[in-house]
Amino acid sequence: MPQAVLDTLPQDSIVQDSIVQDTVEPYYAPQYTDGFPSEQWAASDTVVMEDINSLPVMEQPPRVPAGKLVKSPLHDTPSMALLLAGVLLVVVSYRTGYKYFENLFHNIFSTRRRENLFEDHTVNETQVLAALITNTCIVEGLLIYCAVQWFVPQLAASLHSHVTLHVLAFVGLAAVFYILQWLGYNLLGYVFSDKVGSKLLIDGFNASQSLLGLVLLPVLMIALLYPIHAPTMLWVAAGCYAVARIFFICKGFRIFYSNLSSIVYFILYLCAVEIVPLVVMTGVTLWICDILQS
Repeated sequence: MPQAVLDTLPQDSIVQDSIVQDTVEPYYAPQYTDGFPSEQWAASDTVVMEDINSLPVMEQPPRVPAGKLVKSPLHDTPSMALLLAGVLLVVVSYRTGYKYFENLFHNIFSTRRRENLFEDHTVNETQVLAALITNTCIVEGLLIYCAVQWFVPQLAASLHSHVTLHVLAFVGLAAVFYILQWLGYNLLGYVFSDKVGSKLLIDGFNASQSLLGLVLLPVLMIALLYPIHAPTMLWVAAGCYAVARIFFICKGFRIFYSNLSSIVYFILYLCAVEIVPLVVMTGVTLWICDILQS
């Protein structure tokens, strides 16, 4: 609209006209309302369909029946609570009995009959020792469960049906085994040595058992979390136990060896205190499983 005409129109009319022009959308007429003409596109159609049998197809995996959930201490709340309680005891007692950890390797290897004046042993060290031994018995009991499960498969069904009961029985068995060993070594020290030698022997035994429980704890966790590696971890646990016993036996030999004839007593000691009890405990373990199975 020319400017001269706009000047003669009222201002409201000009504003209304501009608003109408702004709100009207442009119109585009649709094409090919009746579809694309086939003769127009036939010449330019270069798509060649392959045989449908030659196209890649996603294969459906074969169906496998769902396996039954195998119960283990990892899925048993009381068993895991027992394990965590043992670890918690060690953590809580460490704050007041850290000196025992500092003397742990000293107690394993040392045969010095006169202690340093600066070495002190407090009640707190007794508390942390009790916590460490408790942790060792719990870990050993769970490892016994895993060993029976893998190496005696005919008892696996009974283990899986009463996990908590078997774990408690095996932990109690480990505790009884420790007490019997402790009494045996006290008797051995009383008969073949003096009070100082007996104390050195008991200190070495307690220290080796305490360290053994700490070393076996990660081995146990791997065996529980990754069952496919459980047999390997059980052999590792057996190796750790053997090493701990070798260190203790070496210390006992250094304490009791006085002349050549003492070697005979030492051989008898190995048979009576180290080998026979393990064979007996294996039989007792299977006997407990038979009782719980019935």
